[in-house]
Amino acid sequence: MAALAAVALPALAAPETWGSFAIADAGNAGNATLPMPFEQAGASFPGSAFYYLDAASVPLQIGEGIHSDADDKVSGPLPMARPMIVDNSGVDRTRALQCMTAAIYYEAASEPDAGQRAVAQVVLNRVAHPAYPKSVCGVVYQGSEKPTGCQFSFACDGALARRPNRMFWERAENVARQALSGYVYTPVGLATHYHTVQVNPYWAPSLQYLGTIGAHRFYAFRGAAGNPATFRFAYLGGEPMAAPHPRDDTRDAAAAAAVADPLAIQRAFANAAPATANAPVPVTSAAATSAPAPVYARDVQQRGGDALYTAQNLPGTQGVKAEYANSGRWIAPPSQ
Repeated sequence: MAALAAVALPALAAPETWGSFAIADAGNAGNATLPMPFEQAGASFPGSAFYYLDAASVPLQIGEGIHSDADDKVSGPLPMARPMIVDNSGVDRTRALQCMTAAIYYEAASEPDAGQRAVAQVVLNRVAHPAYPKSVCGVVYQGSEKPTGCQFSFACDGALARRPNRMFWERAENVARQALSGYVYTPVGLATHYHTVQVNPYWAPSLQYLGTIGAHRFYAFRGAAGNPATFRFAYLGGEPMAAPHPRDDTRDAAAAAAVADPLAIQRAFANAAPATANAPVPVTSAAATSAPAPVYARDVQQRGGDALYTAQNLPGTQGVKAEYANSGRWIAPPSQ
């Protein structure tokens, strides 16, 4: 009893100190909330925030402060790619899936889903562009016959010698399978190039900057090379081996690099484009074309031959708008 009184008497004598016995002050809204690890100085790394954010929300952006204020980022909706479905069974689809998975894994294994889908879309955009190979493996391993000619760095820098992590490989394979089944990642539009936010390649100022997703900045061709009509999203098959090309030291390295140089491609398409966008394509006569004259049976020739199939008494073209003057005419011979 004496011991209990010795403890209780000081507490009853000083009620202002009773708060020290409280377990917590849950009712005080002014308590400071500790920041997440990626929000603390010195405790983050590029891309660490993606492990705490929802990848299904708007495209994740980092590194926007690294580029110049002179960048002319596209405002408004981007031209959209069209679905490219690799529905070939057997060898083509297996190789395409293997190559697309490798590109996603070695280029963006630690990226969120948005970053991996963006890389896959760039591969498909290149397959659809006439300046690049027409197969997934052809695009992914383009230039790998030279140690410094690869369009995707992992094909030349020794990354393929590292055994991939199974969990991350399966994640990349899932993204690749969706892309090859027709999924279109619209935030990168018709982008054909990208680079990490840590570097600044020579071609970046000359291409059209589209935006930053994950740790990569994405670009599209300007002018005719980047026109949506230039792309043909039709898979033709014919996948090569799903591996880098054999080294070829006899090939001219400078010539090989020039073929894939984005500025050279952009200039080539600009030089091939008409002088004015609205100028009608001149109509050539049948005699001026290279197509051979049709061969008819003898009885058809006796009844008039080609004249039987030539339109007669058509109305004149007066009043036809210039943009419709060449309607129905081939843009290029069907054989090309």
